[in-house]
Amino acid sequence: MDINNTLNEVLVKLFRNINTIEEKAVREGEHRDITMNDMHVMEAIGLETAKNMTSVARTLEVTTGTLTIAVNSLVKKGYVDRSRSEEDRRVVLISLSEKGRKAFLAHRKFHEDMIDAVVAELTEEEQRVLEKALIKLHAFFRETY
Repeated sequence: MDINNTLNEVLVKLFRNINTIEEKAVREGEHRDITMNDMHVMEAIGLETAKNMTSVARTLEVTTGTLTIAVNSLVKKGYVDRSRSEEDRRVVLISLSEKGRKAFLAHRKFHEDMIDAVVAELTEEEQRVLEKALIKLHAFFRETY
């Protein structure tokens, strides 16, 4: 098999497997009620201070209306807290609840374990080559799609 066919096959399977495995990891334990979309919203909210809806929507590249639907669900499930800005009562701020922080940290641990397992098998040079290749692949997708 030539390099193009091999890379295509590996990348397609890799993307599919990572998504499937990540979804299973997110739904384990006490966080069975969240989806990968929920987790992406929680990642965009992050652990720092509360963020306004517009900035989170921009990060996710979705409309504020789309984000509102997702946040409503996460608030109902107990993963996100919603409040009003003290400076401007029209501004809605969102932050992770304690339950949301636990889910976020569990998901972060999944990613750390995945990366640790990958780099443990590579030399420093192989790590740099992989990093460079993945950065180029990411740039291709961002610029093309």
